[in-house]
Amino acid sequence: MAGGLERLWTPHRMTYIAGEDRPEGGYDKPAGCPFCLAPSRPPQESLVVARGEHVFAVLNLYPYNAGHLLVCPYRHVADYTDLDGPETAELASFTQTAMRVIRKVSNAHGFNLGMNQGGVAGAGIAAHLHQHVVPRWGGDANFMAVIGRTKVLPQLLGDTRDLLTRAWPS
Repeated sequence: MAGGLERLWTPHRMTYIAGEDRPEGGYDKPAGCPFCLAPSRPPQESLVVARGEHVFAVLNLYPYNAGHLLVCPYRHVADYTDLDGPETAELASFTQTAMRVIRKVSNAHGFNLGMNQGGVAGAGIAAHLHQHVVPRWGGDANFMAVIGRTKVLPQLLGDTRDLLTRAWPS
């Protein structure tokens, strides 16, 4: 054991870090945008949890915590100011519902909510607006993330999707 440390390997993260799963030509056009494509994919493949008239909720493929959802407009827009009134209202409502559902199924103690507007602000897919809903629990930022630079997720994405979908109000 080099350095006397035990290692947990998360090689799936390298796909994200290296950008290996990016479509040719990038995310700027709807044809290559995973948020534009997700609603038309089969549920187990898309990780869509709930659908509204103007927005949908989808699990983050590279979550910060178990249950990390993204609320996205169907329309391919980059900036929050580009949303119209009904899209803005439904995005807010879906964010509230996501928080209620996550609290119900996993007893989250708190949440990080936010949008990274533009690549310089940290948006991995800057061309399609998405609101992060990240559940938090006391102690979830333990030594694994701080020292080990590794996140331990206790549940497969498909299982998380099924749990949240069943709890989402119709």
